[in-house]
Amino acid sequence: MKHDFHAILFTSLMACLTCMPASAEAPPEGFRPLFDGKTLDGWQGRPHFSPIELAKMSESDATSKITDWTDQATVHWTVENGELVNDGAGPYLVTSEDFGDYELLIEYKTVQLADSGIYLKGTPQVQIWDSTNESARKLGADKGSGGLWNNSAGAPGKDPSVLADKPFGEWNSFRIIQVGARTSVWLNDKMVVDHAIMENYWDRQSPLFATGPIELQTHGGEIRWRNLFVREYSAEEANDYLSQHRSEGFESIFNGSDLSGWKGPLDDYEVVEGAIRCKPGRGGLLLFDKEYSNFVARVEFRLPPGGNNGLALRSPGVGDTAYNGMCELQVLDSEHPKFAKLDARQYHGSAYGMAAAHRGYLRETGEWNFQEVTVDGSRIKVELNGNVILDTDLSEVTDFMADRAHPGKDRASGYFGFAGHNDPVEFRKVSIKQLPSPMK
Repeated sequence: MKHDFHAILFTSLMACLTCMPASAEAPPEGFRPLFDGKTLDGWQGRPHFSPIELAKMSESDATSKITDWTDQATVHWTVENGELVNDGAGPYLVTSEDFGDYELLIEYKTVQLADSGIYLKGTPQVQIWDSTNESARKLGADKGSGGLWNNSAGAPGKDPSVLADKPFGEWNSFRIIQVGARTSVWLNDKMVVDHAIMENYWDRQSPLFATGPIELQTHGGEIRWRNLFVREYSAEEANDYLSQHRSEGFESIFNGSDLSGWKGPLDDYEVVEGAIRCKPGRGGLLLFDKEYSNFVARVEFRLPPGGNNGLALRSPGVGDTAYNGMCELQVLDSEHPKFAKLDARQYHGSAYGMAAAHRGYLRETGEWNFQEVTVDGSRIKVELNGNVILDTDLSEVTDFMADRAHPGKDRASGYFGFAGHNDPVEFRKVSIKQLPSPMK
């Protein structure tokens, strides 16, 4: 018996399409779906609950709590025609996976007076609400959806820059990029948040968590979600993304080929594949031969296991920059076992001996990290991989490690460079933007 090839192919295609949810789309290149369009596989229930408190629980207690939340969630969440549907009540829906640096695509459709949002890394939230709701006007509803609503009053990103919501009954689309805490949001193809730091609602004194789940918040009315896709960034992609933003005014101070323009023990350093590397067993102050007062420095660095180095800030050019310079900003494999018992002011990103940085934001040993350091007057801000890990005023420091004074901390200018400590730590893509000197 002969068969019509085209008829068979058509029948097969139709059968395949029939199996697909009617509203589902194929993921864009490089993305993968978070929702299969048919089940709640890969999702758990969770209400507005602190990840910090959840982490404090025993494994059995946490599992029991999550199971209970998930059971409750199935009462209020259903799947219809390839859409996640919530009736406006019950626990939220949270991914079973955690994410670090990523791009998220998601569509939603809601109703009048509903209030919702998207928790990123388990933290509230990219806001979704009814911009026509007069009773919520005082909360900022009239500005529209997409803002990082739980940021502090007046903080960048708290309010969306434009009103981009579509009328009720239409689907809205989000594109969200989060690298570290740096968050950008597009609503219906309009940028509403531009590279803002998302604050840690659960602990205002700490940066946003390094990783965490994506959570769909729902209350006050039905909301539907569809076409949930994610693309995770590699370390290289994340670093490139961070380096491209607000790059105006930066001047490269390392040519990637040799140590032209640098001074100090040049023989103790080498240039390998576009990076400055301290030779094993060698070190000392390698400084760019230009003095700076106020500036922003950007650099990528890579640590070997147990690696130790530092950034010299406002160094006089000789001596121990940790004490006679403004400070040595630690570059350290903080989680290596040999550093388990250091003073908190000795770990990566800390102003050595004076101010402790937050830990837990280094990439895996052997990967390149992106760091931005702002020196403005007596203030130092350190942003590591998109997370602010130190923001301090050295003029206010009175408690010093081992009671050893730092006479150079109030220096107004000096050299920038690296303070090698015998380990082959590497630096590349070194650039500086000068800032205005303060008014006298």
